[in-house]
Amino acid sequence: MELSHSESRTPSKIGDRTTSDVIVRIRTHEGRDDWIYCHSHILMGKSKYFADRLSDNWPTCQILDSRNCVEVYCQESNLDYNITVLRLFYLTSDVSVTDMWHGVKNALGILRVAVELECPQIVANCVDYLEAVPWEEAEEEEILKIIPGMGAQAEPVLARLRPVNPLAIVKIFLSAIRFSTSSPSSSLNDLKTSAQEQLEYMLTEDDDAPLLTADDEIKLEVRQCVNRLSSRFVNLVHSLVGDLQESVAKSEKLELFKSNLSDLLWASQILAKLESLRDFVYSWVETSENIVKVVEHTCPAGELSEAKLKVLEVTVKVLEAIGYGTVILPTKKRLNMIKIWLPFIRVVKFSIDSVTSDDDKNLLLKIDGELWQSLESAFVSIVLTLPSGNQAEILTEWLENKHIHYPDLTEAFEVWCYRSKVAKRRLTMLDESHQTTNSV
Repeated sequence: MELSHSESRTPSKIGDRTTSDVIVRIRTHEGRDDWIYCHSHILMGKSKYFADRLSDNWPTCQILDSRNCVEVYCQESNLDYNITVLRLFYLTSDVSVTDMWHGVKNALGILRVAVELECPQIVANCVDYLEAVPWEEAEEEEILKIIPGMGAQAEPVLARLRPVNPLAIVKIFLSAIRFSTSSPSSSLNDLKTSAQEQLEYMLTEDDDAPLLTADDEIKLEVRQCVNRLSSRFVNLVHSLVGDLQESVAKSEKLELFKSNLSDLLWASQILAKLESLRDFVYSWVETSENIVKVVEHTCPAGELSEAKLKVLEVTVKVLEAIGYGTVILPTKKRLNMIKIWLPFIRVVKFSIDSVTSDDDKNLLLKIDGELWQSLESAFVSIVLTLPSGNQAEILTEWLENKHIHYPDLTEAFEVWCYRSKVAKRRLTMLDESHQTTNSV
């Protein structure tokens, strides 16, 4: 189809009936029927869809209002986008195309139509726009529904959603673990907390597999980072014990003490996921006596404090690891942990049950009810691993203590009674069995 001299020199305008030689009839299944007066040389130059239908090779061509007519069927929701695409055909080169998108939703609608009408330039402009601008969460979900079905031409839009090279994941994980365990200044607390949350998320299996599967090298790096954190905490505790003897415990150190406790609680959860709690537990066991001293001297016995709660939360992780055999400790150390932590936790529980002040009530809201059950179960489990004589001492003290209601060692008492009553018969049977075996 040849262009007249006037068509080649005078800019055409969409909707201009005086110069139009083709009607684009946009129809919907709901009954909409819009006629758009256009120009064939514009349509054919911008869209392969229109070029095919206006070519001499197309078998039939409708006539409407003394003009060629090309029908486009679409959903009602896409009608306006079809009209927008036709308008974009008429933009001059000095107009910025990106100014026409008016947001991600609009650009997606235009892109869908441009793909259907085979308009390569508009597709490319939409892709460039969507690839560069930020998306809201709902927009991202919509992009994931639409873009994958558009083939290679739209793939750049998905670049930010592609799986990352495993080496890049490892690098960012290690950088984040080093920062998260470095005890940065308080001004960076929000950044540190965010990094810690993302590290835990990377290792968590939910609807998706963990982002990172830790090998021995990664586990070693994590342990070394946490060991450095634990060493700083141990040194701080020793320093605070020295200050307590001189009655000059400094508030800055106490704030650092609370901050380190938060970091250690988080670190215990990371190490549990990596099955690497051993060094952490050993460090806490060796420092337990001094930790209790610091908390008891800086927080009056009848009062709650955030430090006390953090200490409880870390301690339950340690006691569970010991009580359930995740970390193996000799008898002496297991017994010592009972002697150190049982009286402390018993008094804290009593003070919590006696709360009256509003400040303490607010602090109580942070306590998970399962914490007390977890502590009690861990105590029972550890007690039952001790020699029967040590069990008897612990149970005697428990039965005579005014705080007998917590922790409730009834289960340990029942097991001890049964074991003690049948001990002679059991061991006699065992000795007889050995003698019979030897005689044979």
